[in-house]
Amino acid sequence: MTDIRRKAPAAERSRRDFMKTSTAVVGGSLAASLVVPKSVYAQGDDIIKIGLIGCGGRGSGAAIDVMSTKEPVKIVAMGDAFQFRLDGSLQAIKREMGRKNIAPGRFDVPKERQFAGLDAYKKVIDAGVDLVILATPPGFRPQHFSAAIAAGKHVFMEKPVAVDAPGVRQVLKATEEAKQKKLGVGVGLQRHHQNHYVEIVKRLQDGLIGDIHTFRCYWNGGGVWMDRKRSDKRPGIVTDMQYQVDNWYYFNWLSGDHIVEQHIHNLDVCNWVKGAYPVAAQGMGGREVRKEPDAGEIYDHHAVEFEYADGSRMFSFCRHIPNCWNSVSEHCQGSRGVCDITAATAKYVDTKGVPGDYVYRGSRNDPYQTEHADLLASIRKGDPLNEGEFGAKSTMTAILGRMCTYSGKYINWDDALALGHRLGPEDFDWETPPPVPKVAVPGQTEVMASRRARG
Repeated sequence: MTDIRRKAPAAERSRRDFMKTSTAVVGGSLAASLVVPKSVYAQGDDIIKIGLIGCGGRGSGAAIDVMSTKEPVKIVAMGDAFQFRLDGSLQAIKREMGRKNIAPGRFDVPKERQFAGLDAYKKVIDAGVDLVILATPPGFRPQHFSAAIAAGKHVFMEKPVAVDAPGVRQVLKATEEAKQKKLGVGVGLQRHHQNHYVEIVKRLQDGLIGDIHTFRCYWNGGGVWMDRKRSDKRPGIVTDMQYQVDNWYYFNWLSGDHIVEQHIHNLDVCNWVKGAYPVAAQGMGGREVRKEPDAGEIYDHHAVEFEYADGSRMFSFCRHIPNCWNSVSEHCQGSRGVCDITAATAKYVDTKGVPGDYVYRGSRNDPYQTEHADLLASIRKGDPLNEGEFGAKSTMTAILGRMCTYSGKYINWDDALALGHRLGPEDFDWETPPPVPKVAVPGQTEVMASRRARG
């Protein structure tokens, strides 16, 4: 039987690509009232009840991962904008549960707790759940995250957590609200829960290769699904808005471009090692193979130089072009050595001038399950994890990079965060005309308001 996870590039296997697409669940205005949960779980139950919002590949894979942990959990509600995707997810999850011998009692989603439509996310949040998994296209993440936190729910949200600066600001605000309410927030940057990454990052921060002055990171591959004409055969795909949501990866207001949607992983690792975020960046990019009119507006390559406050640099490269050199990895160089962070290996000279090699030989784990297990355990302990801040700031790092490649400008972090344009509509229905795709032209495209607008 086919595994629910599709194979990604050899260097990066991820549940995020199982099936062929993810999807969106979108909705209207959000309640902003402060809601403090009466207990960690609904009615103080030992079982953490989970609602899934977004039933494409990412959401279905996350459902399997959370049910594969040792924590007492039960998925009790699911929602998606499209009925066909909800139906497909229900079938795929049940098949994978059988393949992995997951107890049937961990999945209880009767018809009355299956929701399709633009308001599905609200119905899942209101379905008696303790925690929601947000797995829609990232353009909707800030809205859904804010709604869940306002309702007093714990959240696991996929990366990236936004596609533009206004979205990042909204996520940061909701993250602070979550801290006040003692709500758990997990973000799908799973390397933070991967044993060899955790160990090598600690050693680097402890000075394994001295003072780090340079990072290199890559997400170079052949690209993702491009079956754009499939919408003609799907039920309910009639309007232009429905078409864009179904083919979300190729539209910036939904995906943020692949530098944000995928390369965030590598940028996040470098920020993690550095213990800081860039203060400015410049870069270049374009479309070498994505030239068809129906290829949306995203670039197929980006190259960015990020600058940290101390003058150190991160050189970032991501590409979606077949038959080229591929790599999904992170590397750094310090005053006393070099490190392949992805492989958790290093060559260095110690403080006494003695050369040495480091190779991680510890245990390996499944970080996709571990990230859920760690969040659930922290919630049960009463000291919930909150990964919202680094999720938002690493997302902003990628957005800053895209702003630079699209505009051809040198841009500082503060201006990008304060003045960056909103990419999509704040609210819409299926009849609303979606943003018209427009490929950025460096030197011509404006990506933020005038600096005078900050005042």
